[in-house]
Amino acid sequence: MIIELNERSREILRHVVEAYVETGEPVGSRTLSRRLGMALSPATIRNVMADLEEFGLLFAPHTSAGRLPTERGLRLFVDGILQVGALTKDERSNIDSQCKVAGRSVPQVLEEVTALLSGLSHCAGLVMAPKRDLRLKHIEFVNLGPGRALVVMVDENGGVENRVIDLPLGMPASSLVEASNFMAAKLVGRTLQEARAEILAEIKNHRGAIDGLTTKVVEAGLATWSEEPGAGVLIVRGQANLLEDVAGMAQLEQIRALFEALETKEALIKLLDAADVAEGVQIFIGAENELFQLAGASMIIAPYTNREEKLVGAIGVIGPTRMNYGRIIPMVDYTARLISRVIG
Repeated sequence: MIIELNERSREILRHVVEAYVETGEPVGSRTLSRRLGMALSPATIRNVMADLEEFGLLFAPHTSAGRLPTERGLRLFVDGILQVGALTKDERSNIDSQCKVAGRSVPQVLEEVTALLSGLSHCAGLVMAPKRDLRLKHIEFVNLGPGRALVVMVDENGGVENRVIDLPLGMPASSLVEASNFMAAKLVGRTLQEARAEILAEIKNHRGAIDGLTTKVVEAGLATWSEEPGAGVLIVRGQANLLEDVAGMAQLEQIRALFEALETKEALIKLLDAADVAEGVQIFIGAENELFQLAGASMIIAPYTNREEKLVGAIGVIGPTRMNYGRIIPMVDYTARLISRVIG
């Protein structure tokens, strides 16, 4: 499509998009004439805008209003017209300092840099953090009532994970205590992955000093933690930024639906798939991504890798379709590259 537009049409489209990013309001021909600083009359500009509307790149929200870019127009702008800026010295310095691991775990770094991205971009920052197999400091089975128990695991960094497991009805509390003691003896100071094979082998060969009911508790706990190998955690910060452009209850409901979608495991898979389609920064505008079909939002996301250059997560921002693409794209790209070095 870009080759079908002459220089004048491209310039007018660029200014419509830039005005939209700045104000969120429709822009008219007289305003464009002043912005362009060219010897073009409002009538000439109106004719060009009409052509761009026929191409599906602009639309008029009201009969007498100016024009706004469509999602297709934004896509053409991002792919063929946008001039990506450079990070300022302060922005680069802020991101550098947040990506330093000294005294902090990698999950802490990811959470803090996501909050920083949100603040710098005025959007919601998100990161898909890899699930780390950390050494355990504590494990305990807690009775939740008939047929249910909570497995609590605390890692060496103080992170806590909980899982609810099903138990045989009528199981005595002593079996949970015995399971806690058995697992603690095998796991504390080791990772779950390191100890899992040994625990299962001991149970199979009946070498463990635990009875049949306790064995069921231990097996249920191990099975629950093995259901999602390699699963990650989605961290979202700055969601309130998405509410700034909300103009009515309908839009509010759309944003609320987006928040709910981001809480699902399916969101992790979709976000990682989105980042994995190609190297570098990926930009999804409006309905181009399933998560945002109804929310009128865009996402800029980039993958980060480990030392083997294997994709382990993704970081980026979600914001209104009128986000400042030229400023945010290099911000996300730079952050993802830094995190890759940290993970490595």
